[in-house]
Amino acid sequence: MRPVIRRPRRGISKFAFLLLLAAALLSGTFMAAGGAGADGGRRYANETVASRPGVSGVDLKAWAKAQVRADKARHKKPNKKPREKPRERTTATAPRATPAPAAAAASPTTLVLYDTAGTYGHLGELYAMAAANLAGHFGEVTAKPVKEYTAGLAGSYGAVIYIGSTYYCCTTPDEIPTAFYQDVSTTTTPVIWMGANIWNMANAVGVARFTQTYGWDPTTSYYEDGGSVGTVTQVSYKNQTLTRKIPAGQDGGVLRPNILTGSGYPAVTKLAEGLDSSNGHTFGWAVRSSNLTYIGEIPFAYVSESDRVIVIEDLLFDALAPTTPERHRALLRLEDISPDSDPAELRTMADYLYSQKIPYGINVIPVYQDPNGAYNNGVAQTVTLSQRPDLVSALKYMLARGAVLMNHGYTHQYGTVANPYTGASADDFEFYRAHVDTADNVVYDGPVAEDSTAWTQARVTSALAEFTAAGLPKPTLWTTPHYAASAADYKVFGSRYAARLERSLYFSGTLGASSAGSNVFIGQFFPYTVKDVYGTKVLPENIGNYEPDPYNNHPPRLPADLISAARANLAVRDGVASFFYHPYYPTQPLKDTVDGIKALGYTFVSPTSL
Repeated sequence: MRPVIRRPRRGISKFAFLLLLAAALLSGTFMAAGGAGADGGRRYANETVASRPGVSGVDLKAWAKAQVRADKARHKKPNKKPREKPRERTTATAPRATPAPAAAAASPTTLVLYDTAGTYGHLGELYAMAAANLAGHFGEVTAKPVKEYTAGLAGSYGAVIYIGSTYYCCTTPDEIPTAFYQDVSTTTTPVIWMGANIWNMANAVGVARFTQTYGWDPTTSYYEDGGSVGTVTQVSYKNQTLTRKIPAGQDGGVLRPNILTGSGYPAVTKLAEGLDSSNGHTFGWAVRSSNLTYIGEIPFAYVSESDRVIVIEDLLFDALAPTTPERHRALLRLEDISPDSDPAELRTMADYLYSQKIPYGINVIPVYQDPNGAYNNGVAQTVTLSQRPDLVSALKYMLARGAVLMNHGYTHQYGTVANPYTGASADDFEFYRAHVDTADNVVYDGPVAEDSTAWTQARVTSALAEFTAAGLPKPTLWTTPHYAASAADYKVFGSRYAARLERSLYFSGTLGASSAGSNVFIGQFFPYTVKDVYGTKVLPENIGNYEPDPYNNHPPRLPADLISAARANLAVRDGVASFFYHPYYPTQPLKDTVDGIKALGYTFVSPTSL
């Protein structure tokens, strides 16, 4: 969805694609828009597959409609008890988050619970993986269907996260055990509840008991209340205004807590406030009282680099590491360097970054292939690192001046086919299949035909051998070409490298449930290092890259946009602003970006320090 860059390259213009994991898909197909320039110039599909991470293979539009329909049905039911006090309205700025009352464990562990019932039951696992990945920053994570919860289990963990993606109402019976509702109301373990079914807990433990414990009434809280679904456009948190952009008709809604006032009700802290642009009202998008932190939606779809997902990324510190001090680091990597790159450009970048004392990563493709001669007058071309001594010398020059060598695939393309463009290195996917549809979207089709542990191991082994043959050190960090591979591939990368620096895809069936399909996944990026559900250390890339040209109704992404995303991520108390840059661009936009991020208070660090 994000084609970008045009630049002269040996007389041929290049395009770079920024592939977005778009959750805003009408059909549930995962797509990224693209298109060649009128001059037929080269197109790069850049690595930012997840500028808008989201879900593939699930009809989110239908899910959203089902959510809203169920909430309207609940709203129409007569309340069994009167509302104690009028709903609180406020237009004040949301207060800063306060630590959860319960102390976190010394080595915090997290229990993630998710729904599996109903037509969209497989969506619960995808969201659970997103939550588990974030919790993996803090310690070990256990994830299981909520229906498997047993009494007392919450007390065995440092925190519990429940993700309500199935709306238990009407024709969908509640699968949440009564023991879970009771334990949440009695445990001192911090509980983070996202999305649906909080009203069922209130009914299960008693509405009076719930309101007297938590100070608000879920049974009289709805997705539509004086405004309408689809009109919550932003979330304010820790003095940052975060985006919430969901395509029309695809918004499942945000629960607006009915906060009670008067004697007998404890204070409710509004951690983050949502803005309903239809009427100007604000409400508690995330609230906390006692041990319960409630978020009125599941913020893992339709996200961008400055999105409200940042709130949950930071709130996890309250539950799992409340004494974490404020710290803001920045990370840079130079992208798509191959035997076809210009050594002079690399030296220019190295000199600038060295002068600024900025460490950085260099993503290197060890073998350049153009099997169809797309950029070589129809003649197939293969070039290895050892055949380009000038380039190898430039890479060593960079390593001596603060760079960290990283492996960016073997050839960064797949066979002789267009996958989806030319078949040439850096244009195409290597470990995943894709095609361009009639609307000029890149559609993800699934793993390549040969995909297996053995096949992927062989490509990794060949890639590392090329670095050795060129006299370069063995890279210990990996970035998946176009950020797309199968679950089996990711496990191979994790076994061969110390960490991945990238955005990633997480597939249905990973948590032990039956798979909903080989192309059903959620894409995600991170603001800090995590241990993900594949068991791999993943370094963050969360603010994208420089893109000077507009494309397919997408505006350019300029230094100011990267800086703005870095500013939003200041809300993460120990977060990283991580981006990448193509060295064939002029140095000035990189300088502008670096200067702007530094001015926000970030300190640039090496990938190996994370």
